[in-house]
Amino acid sequence: MAPAPKTKEQTLNWLRTISGELSTQTLKRLEDTLSWYGDMPPGRRSAVGLVAQAGITSFISWFDDPRSTPWIAADVFGAAPRELLRSVSLQQTLQLIRVTVEVVEERVKDGGEALREAILLYSREIAFGAADVYARAAEARGLWDARLEALVVDSILSGEYDDELPSRIAALGWHGHGEVCVLVGTTPQMLDVDQLRRAARHMAADVLIGVQGNRLVLVIGRARPAPADSEDVGTSAALTFMEIARQLEPIFGPGHLVLGHEVPNLVDASKSAKAALAGFAVARSWRNAPRPVQADDLLPERALAGDPLARATLIHRIYRPLQAHSTELLTTLWCYLDNGRSLEATARELFVHPNTVRYRLKRVSEVIGYDATGAREALILQSALIIGSISDHDGSTRRR
Repeated sequence: MAPAPKTKEQTLNWLRTISGELSTQTLKRLEDTLSWYGDMPPGRRSAVGLVAQAGITSFISWFDDPRSTPWIAADVFGAAPRELLRSVSLQQTLQLIRVTVEVVEERVKDGGEALREAILLYSREIAFGAADVYARAAEARGLWDARLEALVVDSILSGEYDDELPSRIAALGWHGHGEVCVLVGTTPQMLDVDQLRRAARHMAADVLIGVQGNRLVLVIGRARPAPADSEDVGTSAALTFMEIARQLEPIFGPGHLVLGHEVPNLVDASKSAKAALAGFAVARSWRNAPRPVQADDLLPERALAGDPLARATLIHRIYRPLQAHSTELLTTLWCYLDNGRSLEATARELFVHPNTVRYRLKRVSEVIGYDATGAREALILQSALIIGSISDHDGSTRRR
């Protein structure tokens, strides 16, 4: 073994002489100690080796003149292709730095105190520099993801899909599957997106987030749990979308919060979005509207505002089923609502016993799922009867 160098110039010459040996030993140590390095394809393994060699070369240049233009970690990583940042994690990069420093320290342990201190300082700086490179990459990726997510949510709200939408959704890491709902509310002064995503994950849900001025839009889907999480997700997987909305409610700003109806998949999410947006626009007209409220609970207000989806829903969910089931039930419901929900007045008009009216109203509830004896549901039913009769008249007029 060559004698230890005495002067800085001798040390530099010695380091340049053994730089190739240091690179070879580093690559061998990487293969012996880091399993992920050995599992890499040859091309990426070679790129990692170039990073290690660049670090050793950069150290020698820096040791020659620490006051010269400071090196940056990007110079070290510049020897490798850009894809390496996406295939090698920060933890793996730090392991790479540690192995390289260990090899250099072992080889130059007789090089003097100044050299050992320089190695420590350099390794500290390059570790911080590597963290900075990854932090900037993560920040850039976060900004890109935010823009992409906003684009996806805008496409869902507008219903303008293209062939690239599935790949954009996949690029965002969407884990949702099956049913989807859209939740619309006001944007809080300080929106914590990470907190929102954590809350959704805790409820076995995934979300796409869109901020449009003072309006916050969430596309909520059932999250596909990882096998390790299946035990934890078991209880929360049964939550309805309304229960999920109630737990997310504190994250929204003050004002109304409207949940669109459930649709089978993300492709149909625009239907839920249109209902939620239409409901959000008229929610203030229901003085005691709950928070959150179903968009379908605002069908009368939406229909009065000219929402064609609300009109169609009232007709096909309430009016047509009653009309097809029994004209008697339809007539009884008309009379009951026109007489201020009075059983006795309805019975007198129809020449039947009040119990008969009560029985027919129960049958109405069984057929369409709405209870005419409740004030709010009575409003929905009366709106459906009015709009349904108008549609019947329009249809007969068009046929003539």
